[in-house]
Amino acid sequence: MPAPLVLSVVGNRPQYIKAAVLSPRLRRAAREVLLDTGQHYDHELAGLFFDQLALPEPDIALGVGSGTHAEQTAAMLTGVERALLEVKPDLTLVYGDTNSTLAGALAAAKLGVPVAHVEAGLRSFDRTMPEEVNRVVADHLAALLFCPTEAAVSNLRAEGIAAGVHKVGDVMFDLARETLTAEVEAAVLERLGVARGGYVYATLHRVSNADSPGHLASLLGALAAAGEPVVFAAHPRTVASIERFGLTGFAAAWPPRQTSPAPARGEVLGPGLHVVPPVGYLESLSLAKNARVVATDSGGLQKEAYFFATPCLTLRDVSEWVETVESGWNVLVGADGDALARALAAPPRGATHPPFYGEGDAGERIAAIVAAFAAR
Repeated sequence: MPAPLVLSVVGNRPQYIKAAVLSPRLRRAAREVLLDTGQHYDHELAGLFFDQLALPEPDIALGVGSGTHAEQTAAMLTGVERALLEVKPDLTLVYGDTNSTLAGALAAAKLGVPVAHVEAGLRSFDRTMPEEVNRVVADHLAALLFCPTEAAVSNLRAEGIAAGVHKVGDVMFDLARETLTAEVEAAVLERLGVARGGYVYATLHRVSNADSPGHLASLLGALAAAGEPVVFAAHPRTVASIERFGLTGFAAAWPPRQTSPAPARGEVLGPGLHVVPPVGYLESLSLAKNARVVATDSGGLQKEAYFFATPCLTLRDVSEWVETVESGWNVLVGADGDALARALAAPPRGATHPPFYGEGDAGERIAAIVAAFAAR
């Protein structure tokens, strides 16, 4: 009997990271066809991660790029459906909560191909977030649901989903344990001229923040006034908004030392606030691990901060990683610059640090379950 055939759908940086853990393990027991929707079409967002994580080149690249949610999802649906009809997989694997996730799950389900969802069961309980809609739909279409935490399992149970649910731990925790080295950490800090525990690591990209001049100005203002270096890895959407809203007028204070050419998008926005291009996975882990505090509206970075017991300030009103909030290591400040300033002065720090995300073997466990299911 030939090995089972799995079509894996990815499209953005967090999905590339998860695939970097799962793909090599899956390929030991199954044949994998890797489809990249092209949701992150900028090399700084996509190519850098493929290079750093040694991901195989996609077998199918849709090159969808940007657009409205409807435009992007429709183009992905068409491309994924075409791939499914051509490849005829035994199972389709999707990751996370993006439009790529939704398109992969929906196209497969309509063609009667079983769906496996990695990072199932997460809920922010805010249906105004596109990601929440995507993850709920994907979970209700999936035959295999791989949950990173007990809270995720409970969320599915509350929605009547019990069959095919597996608590396996978090694949991003696997990769963080495997890949980050002291040498990489030291090189990143040296290049940016910051010291361990002596800076804030910030990212900001969600539509609710990046496309609102009021929210963006409030949050950038609080970061710029933090009184310490802030490494702000800016998403292209946020860079465009900063320029469009005229938010480049802060006074410069700390151009970081450069031991290599300055980033193409490098720009100092304010006292201690230095904008750099999106950083690679290992650089981001290094910055999260060694920061005094992380400020972000990213889901993945909240979790990575927790991996390293770094206090996190989430620039949203809700979080799908509820355990990081409930344990005292993450505080929700929303888009309120005053709340962010107060939290920067007194960041959260839990009394204990429970091992919510498994033992570092999530990738092995998922690959074994997927291969066995697809081979039936």
